[in-house]
Amino acid sequence: MKTEEIEAEQQAPTTVPEPERPLSPLARGGLVSAVTGALVLGGILLVPPSSSERGAAPAPGSAGRAATAEAAGAAASLPDLMALIREREAYLRAHPRDDRSWAVLGAAYVERGQRTADSAYYPKAERALQISLKTRPAGNVDALNGLAALADARHDYRAAKKWGEASVKLAPKRWTTYPLLIDAYGRLGDYKAVDRALQTLTKLRSGAAVMAREGQVYRDRGWRDDALASLTDAAALASTPSEQAVCLHRAGQLMWERGEPAQALNYFAQALAADPDHDASLAGKGRALASLGRTTEAVQAYRSVLARYPRPEYALELGELYQSIGFGDAAKAQYGLLRKRVDADGANGVDDSLLLGRFEADHGDPRAAVTRLRAEWKRAPSVQTADALGWALHRAGDDKEALKYAQRATDPEHGGTVRSALIAYHRGEVERKLGLDGPARRHIGEALRINPTFSPLLSPLAKEALAALGDPPADRPGKARETGANVAPAPGHHAAPRSSAPERPGSQRPAGQSPAARPTAPVAPPKSAAPPARPPSPAEPSPRQAPQTPKPPGA
Repeated sequence: MKTEEIEAEQQAPTTVPEPERPLSPLARGGLVSAVTGALVLGGILLVPPSSSERGAAPAPGSAGRAATAEAAGAAASLPDLMALIREREAYLRAHPRDDRSWAVLGAAYVERGQRTADSAYYPKAERALQISLKTRPAGNVDALNGLAALADARHDYRAAKKWGEASVKLAPKRWTTYPLLIDAYGRLGDYKAVDRALQTLTKLRSGAAVMAREGQVYRDRGWRDDALASLTDAAALASTPSEQAVCLHRAGQLMWERGEPAQALNYFAQALAADPDHDASLAGKGRALASLGRTTEAVQAYRSVLARYPRPEYALELGELYQSIGFGDAAKAQYGLLRKRVDADGANGVDDSLLLGRFEADHGDPRAAVTRLRAEWKRAPSVQTADALGWALHRAGDDKEALKYAQRATDPEHGGTVRSALIAYHRGEVERKLGLDGPARRHIGEALRINPTFSPLLSPLAKEALAALGDPPADRPGKARETGANVAPAPGHHAAPRSSAPERPGSQRPAGQSPAARPTAPVAPPKSAAPPARPPSPAEPSPRQAPQTPKPPGA
């Protein structure tokens, strides 16, 4: 690229970095994926420039701390991240040919957009990353990784896969690319690719960021004890308070999903003690308080997080909480906020069809939800999309087709191994409408066993539905399996093979030993936060153990 072309591009208003300025509450609004972010703990590595032309590494201080943390795969604090952005912006005004600093700035914009719920940073990130790629088209792994993270943040998982695989082709040992690919593959429904990417990642790297990623994959496989072990170990190994908060939040969310809100609340409180800016933990606190029946406190927690980070998923949760206690006008106000934030983020390239489809199915136009989610299914055929589309079809009155997608969402052959009360309830309710009382009783009962308070609106309906179904006929074989804790799988729903779970490199434990039995690595957590206490949990099957195939009824 010619020097005059670069200089001309820097003079254009759309490419010159703008000085940082305080954000108004409205500017903080945005949309963030429900499942994974773009940090290496959920994905970006900010690599400081190394040569004189590419810019000296930031001096010690806030910017230097941010660069050091990110280079180690840890999450920097929000103030340090902002300082790094200011430092790179100032440097690039004097050194516009520094492709690596452009990549660092673009990646930092993506992370800031996610951390502050301000999707207006995504177009800025795209410009910075494209300038980096235009300045050095060949071998620019930093820019490719940044573009993959940006696509993931915008929920464009096919683009994230494209950029991530291009990066791996250039630098197959660059470990920071693989978390991005794991996110993309999971959302595209390619769970075998998820396992391959995780296996490669664990061979290349160890530490908190990798263990946290393992925990997420294990959670998606339904191996919840293993997931909790990985996440709590990652929290103990965390090198920054922000990194620890991410791990503790994920552990708390896992405990809430398994119906232990008091334990979840403890994790969320520890996460907020480590990083008071971690909005996901404040929203998680609201979720756990609602499950404990502490509704007033739950509303306060949600209102507090929405005042600073008006993410549409939080507005949906608070709206449903309001609706469950009879505050219809307050619920409608939150649903209106959700629509406004989705529209604003759409203007910045974010596609939140999955969230909007879920919302429309329950609180808007179910047929519009079906249309939206059919398109989403073609674009990203994940378990989450199958569940959402099946539920939208049910709400629109097409239960026969709904059952196909509900079965797919719970089919291990297609990745449906996550233990989700919501997914189980959705399938059970579809079956109930079709007159399939046995499977309906089984799946609705399973939902309430997994988490009796999985939704302030749907949990009471699940209890009513189960009571209406009553007990199975007294002379029916397998009655104990249908009503007891050991639930037989639905017809065609086979036990998921667990032997393919990626092993941690260097593990010395005997075959079949769960990571839950492994002692926590002797690394002290950051001094600013109390060390996480791993709460006791009910025994669950480990992915290291051979699955036990239930006998058919009457065997």
